[in-house]
Amino acid sequence: MRALRLEMLADTPLAFLETLADASARPHTDYVARITQTSTGCGTAQFVADPGGRLVGSAGGFAPADDPRTTLIFGVYVTPRWRGAGLLGRLVDGIAAWSRECGRPELMLEVVVGNDRALRAYRRLGFVETGERVPHPVIPVLTELRMRRPA
Repeated sequence: MRALRLEMLADTPLAFLETLADASARPHTDYVARITQTSTGCGTAQFVADPGGRLVGSAGGFAPADDPRTTLIFGVYVTPRWRGAGLLGRLVDGIAAWSRECGRPELMLEVVVGNDRALRAYRRLGFVETGERVPHPVIPVLTELRMRRPA
């Protein structure tokens, strides 16, 4: 998981809320703790794509306190060589099933304005723009758009 996290931060640094330097400095035990924390319950979950050997994709979901019917998808990444192979859809399907099991019938995500590849991919998976725009949580000059779909 650490290797995948470092890859995703190097490949797409604006899409995530952590820098490559910060992630590199975290000890391996932090990654183990994160995996343990996100492997059970309905608060936060992490799904990974593992074709055998090395992880090639990841996506998480959590229950925002202000919207009990929605799971917010975060940290979505598929390694470049595996893009277009259907992994994104399978990761989102995993989050959707978990969301429904936890009593949350809706999915939401945020995409940086200008990330057209991600926008197209999410549209293909049934997400629609809500018209809401929010500032990027780390880089205030960037704007994110919200998208939703049923879980």
